[in-house]
Amino acid sequence: MNEKEIAEIRRRYRQGKSNISHVVGCYVNEERQIVARFDQSLTLSGQEEADKFLAILRRTLSGTLGRNLLDITFTTAQVAGNAGDEHALLMALRDSRLQDEAAREEFFARAIETIDLEGNYLILLTCDAYDVPGFSKDGQRTEDGSEEMYTGILCSVCPVKMTKPALSYFVYENLFRSRDIDWLVSAPEMGFLFPAFDDRSTNLYGALYYTKDTSHSHTAFTDRIFAAPLPMPAEAQKETFDTILTEALGEECSCQVVQSVQEQLCSMIAEHKESGEAEPLALGRGEMSRMLEECGVDEARVEDFGRRFDEDFGAGAALPPKNLVDTKHLELRCPDVTIQVNPERGDLVETRVIDGVRYILIRAEEGVQVNGVEVHIARDE
Repeated sequence: MNEKEIAEIRRRYRQGKSNISHVVGCYVNEERQIVARFDQSLTLSGQEEADKFLAILRRTLSGTLGRNLLDITFTTAQVAGNAGDEHALLMALRDSRLQDEAAREEFFARAIETIDLEGNYLILLTCDAYDVPGFSKDGQRTEDGSEEMYTGILCSVCPVKMTKPALSYFVYENLFRSRDIDWLVSAPEMGFLFPAFDDRSTNLYGALYYTKDTSHSHTAFTDRIFAAPLPMPAEAQKETFDTILTEALGEECSCQVVQSVQEQLCSMIAEHKESGEAEPLALGRGEMSRMLEECGVDEARVEDFGRRFDEDFGAGAALPPKNLVDTKHLELRCPDVTIQVNPERGDLVETRVIDGVRYILIRAEEGVQVNGVEVHIARDE
């Protein structure tokens, strides 16, 4: 799914925008025991409660594609029912609009078996039938019916956390009194949309998975529910890329080369954003190797980088550049010093060896502060 398709489905999770009539789920305690099951009508609930349910569910379709939102692909054998029953279970939930009680209970059991959250949590499920509108060549919505009906289920797994006792103001009594502890539902830690909404159409071979923590994809859960591979977590992608760059380039991994790689990646991200291209930007071994060649890296080291890239990420892998670079900061770190630089002004920093000692030099023309105090740098310093 691309960003526009995700946004189109996310807009459905608002009052009056969808055909969502109820939310089903279960409340699980820290002992992995279901303490309550529920099937709550949103049409009979108050507007405030319905809005809060929809806001929680909507969060499961938020975040950055390639970091928080990950595409999952099922094999032909899974869809055909010749390999495992994970896809069949999801289809049973979808086709019954979550009314298949046996399928619900089996899904809850599998999820609870593998969810690794501490404390209590909610598993929420909802189903929406979307009469997908058509659009004319000039991008205008057509009024003569839809192209297809997309029916999808959305799952959200939300921690339920205990509040702390506090002093609170009670308006009607005009008094401050102690407020008792209570249990509050937090934003989702993980969840998914099934099936995928690709090319604004149903794709039974795909799902969209959400993880709040970009360093932890909860693979035990995804293995049990989808039995399909997930991309390496975003934080792990960056750590692996940095390690490959350091080890493959060796002595050629200079400050200038790393700055150049950062600048090229940031430039690609900015150009892709300006282009308005819906499909996410992803770079493979070839694009990465060409970047290093443009930095003047030796051909043998570029080849070693490419080999390591295939070994660690897989042959044919393509990575979102947003996962590999911090577009807001350029950081230089020593054991006792950390320097952050505007990534657009990397030219202010250079490395140099003076009298056998290695230095990081920062050009400081004006506005120099130390702990918020303006300081003057004398010419003879």
